[in-house]
Amino acid sequence: MEPRIQYAQSADGVSIAFWTFGEGMPLVQMPSSMVNPTRRAWQTEAGRRWYEGLARNRRLIRYDNRGFGDSQRNITDYPQDSELRDLEAVVDHLGLERFAIFGYIFSGPWAITYAARHPERVSHLILWCTSARGAELFSSSSVTGQALAGLREANWELYIETMALTAFGWEAADQARQYAQALKESMTPEAMRAIQGLVPCDATDLLPQVRSPTLVLHRRQVRAPTLDTARSLAARIPDARLAILEGDVAVPYAGDAEQVLEVIDEFLGESPKAEPGGAPEPGGLVTILFTDMESSTALRQRLGDARAQELLRAHNTIVRQALQAHGGAEIKHTGDGIMASFVSAARALECAVAIQRAVADYLAAHPGAPLGVYIGLNAGEPIAEERDLFGTSVDLARRICDKAEPGEILVSNVVRELAAGKGFLFSDRGEAPLRGFEDPVRLYEVRWREET
Repeated sequence: MEPRIQYAQSADGVSIAFWTFGEGMPLVQMPSSMVNPTRRAWQTEAGRRWYEGLARNRRLIRYDNRGFGDSQRNITDYPQDSELRDLEAVVDHLGLERFAIFGYIFSGPWAITYAARHPERVSHLILWCTSARGAELFSSSSVTGQALAGLREANWELYIETMALTAFGWEAADQARQYAQALKESMTPEAMRAIQGLVPCDATDLLPQVRSPTLVLHRRQVRAPTLDTARSLAARIPDARLAILEGDVAVPYAGDAEQVLEVIDEFLGESPKAEPGGAPEPGGLVTILFTDMESSTALRQRLGDARAQELLRAHNTIVRQALQAHGGAEIKHTGDGIMASFVSAARALECAVAIQRAVADYLAAHPGAPLGVYIGLNAGEPIAEERDLFGTSVDLARRICDKAEPGEILVSNVVRELAAGKGFLFSDRGEAPLRGFEDPVRLYEVRWREET
């Protein structure tokens, strides 16, 4: 059954059409501006399968932007933040406190902007074939862009048909024709010109501020935006995942849509914060973190058991709070420190930095307290057995920790490479001999005091 169209009113008094479908965690698919009016998209077989797939085990919310589809059409003014006003009208009308966002081609910069400004409301962010810069999406610098711009002014209907075929490709010509018909029914040349006035939107500077778990999806052969643009998005958003799929169609429900849905299901099915206390499944790449206390045995001799135990409790509390905040799994307590694992090198480094900053705060609040913590990290594919991790990668992480000084974070080169582009600063400490390893190992220090 086709979902019922409902209406919400934006803060500036515009009626925004929307529907909801399914039950569970809310997922808001932002429209790609003039792309795919809500009602018409549902009436196509491919569109209906797509929405039914997105609504598996969750509540899908879909709406039309102002000036398009079933939303208010007599619009002459498009404020620069009109996309955000339309989104807020719907989620506030529905009373959604927390929801996932699917930013789709032209709506990508606005999805990024909203997620950066409202981390408390956005549980997950999915970006499909998009860019942080509106100019990249409405590019008229390419031969194709220049040709389409001229065609729009000369022959509106032919422009719509050509744009649809460009988006869907020849292999999906039938869907392109349906799409073109939907555009003709849902928008005007005036509305298209107004939307292109939103080109200056640039969310590039907001990318490092996105804190929601983020999935960047792109099809390898899609040319606008390019695959390099997708890679840049994933590199600039903290701990973002990049999934590259085969295909040359920018519309997600054309081509192998089921593959897209599977990746989204896997992403939304993950908890953004792993529960501590369990080892990862065997066979996967993990980042291993060790902490240790500065001369804990000597502290017991010098301060007595009670005072030394107080410092150990402070260490344990700081480390466990950081693990919980950054998705780390505590594997075991080593007596003087903690061993933990992460599915992401970036999250492991964020956790290590958080630990050292918390220790610095503790020392500032307790002048003279002899609490020094050193941290070592390595990444590999350890053997998981009986809720513990074993193997060379674990041994190396332990030895790297042994080489650190109080307040330092040392990592192997593989951790540094896995975290490339994530905003961390490293200093090359050169090769160091490590007990139990025949060859010296190159180590890098995380310059966490310089992190912004």
